[in-house]
Amino acid sequence: MKETNRPVVLAAILLAMFMAAVEATIVATVMPRIVGDLGGFALFSWVFSSYLLMQVVTIPIYGKLADIYGRKLVFTIGVTIFLIGSLLCGFASGMEWLIVFRFIQGLGAGAVQPMATTIVGDMYTKEERAQIQGYLSSVWGISAVAGPFLGSLFVEYIHWAWVFWVNIPLGVIAVLGVVLFLKEPAREESRHVDYSGSVLLLVGMVPFMVILVQGGQTLLWTSLWTWALLGLSISAFFAFVQHERNAREPLVTFSLWKKKAVWTANVGALTTGAITLAVSSFLPTYVQGVLNQTALIAGLSLTTMSIGWPISAVVAGKMLLKTGFKKTAIIGGVSLTIGTMLYLLMYITGLPWLAALASLVTGIGMGFTSTTYIVSLQSEVSWKMRGEATAMNMFSRQLGGAVGVAFLGGLLNSQLSRQLSEDAEELSFVPSLESVNRLLEGGAELTGREQQLLSESLSQGLLVVFIAILALALITLIVNACVPKGEDATTRERQ
Repeated sequence: MKETNRPVVLAAILLAMFMAAVEATIVATVMPRIVGDLGGFALFSWVFSSYLLMQVVTIPIYGKLADIYGRKLVFTIGVTIFLIGSLLCGFASGMEWLIVFRFIQGLGAGAVQPMATTIVGDMYTKEERAQIQGYLSSVWGISAVAGPFLGSLFVEYIHWAWVFWVNIPLGVIAVLGVVLFLKEPAREESRHVDYSGSVLLLVGMVPFMVILVQGGQTLLWTSLWTWALLGLSISAFFAFVQHERNAREPLVTFSLWKKKAVWTANVGALTTGAITLAVSSFLPTYVQGVLNQTALIAGLSLTTMSIGWPISAVVAGKMLLKTGFKKTAIIGGVSLTIGTMLYLLMYITGLPWLAALASLVTGIGMGFTSTTYIVSLQSEVSWKMRGEATAMNMFSRQLGGAVGVAFLGGLLNSQLSRQLSEDAEELSFVPSLESVNRLLEGGAELTGREQQLLSESLSQGLLVVFIAILALALITLIVNACVPKGEDATTRERQ
């Protein structure tokens, strides 16, 4: 049997990761045009929620299937489903159909990132893997810049459908590269698929994710539907844990969490995922609504994170072999703490350039931590468990982002509601959270005093958010201090 052509497979993996990573930013860019053509503005958020929902809930399942049937097959199936969804999205005749097709897209997307990262873990040794992870991280930085640019080009010169259809040639090339040039070890023993566990996990995750992405929007936090979904989710999770403890081939191997490299990587991924999405969600609002800067300045203040992340990931990959996992992780944790402190300094001084500096330092911390987590994790588990372990790390990051934004969004809404109620007598309109939209749209219909009150309310609300983000960074630093030293992690290549 021929050996794996590693450069070709790596190029295919990077292409697939770019395809999935660019999807979020490119779709966000063209959504105004899509709404103009299809209508259904009330369903706007579900275009994003449906994709995120299916992506998150399927990641652990794909990871386990990869350990049973091989990375190549699961990767191919996942990308194929993603491409089918992409093709259908371009033909959507209404917002409802677009949401359905985005569900299909997300169903396939759940396989792309964990399979790509797992294949890298299989192809390269611990020493090589540390450097290759820098390339994988670079994809996210490039996609953050390329997405809005490509989206604007498609809308301006072709049609919004091409933001979905452009995935098809990229996905086909990626699949061919993996299918033709990746050689996997033969699996001699037959293994059981935990279908019951998969169903219980889906039943637990779907309502939980619906609450997270729609809570406070289409779902009121105190509504009967919210409590019913929460009850269903908790019941299903409890049943899932009981089932997995007695399953012959469990979907989630709880004994893995006893390994220091595994639990530190997953807990760290949870907190850093929350930091990443929280900064991406709330920083532009602060720069525009409080610092009175343009949308361009707000975007640039966030883009620096995409610059610091891939550069530091490459540096971290080289440092890992010299300094070990623990020291590299601590550098990442310290950088995250300094970066999130700079957001608070920006709040105190009101200097817009501090937002860009804070994002740059935070991105550097992300590069160090994410690279350390995945390399230490993959070095601690055998080939037979690597798919599950890698997928669980990806799942933790995505879940952290969803939970973090939902929780911090709730804090912001609560603070804004209280502040606006206190200033109600000085406003010429009924105060509500929607009032902030007037400020972000330029405040043309507002008096100077009303703009000031709305800006102050938003400022106070986002202060709470930035303090919470700093707390998450400090938790990450504590977790990183528990990461095992490099020499303590055992590499078990393809047992």
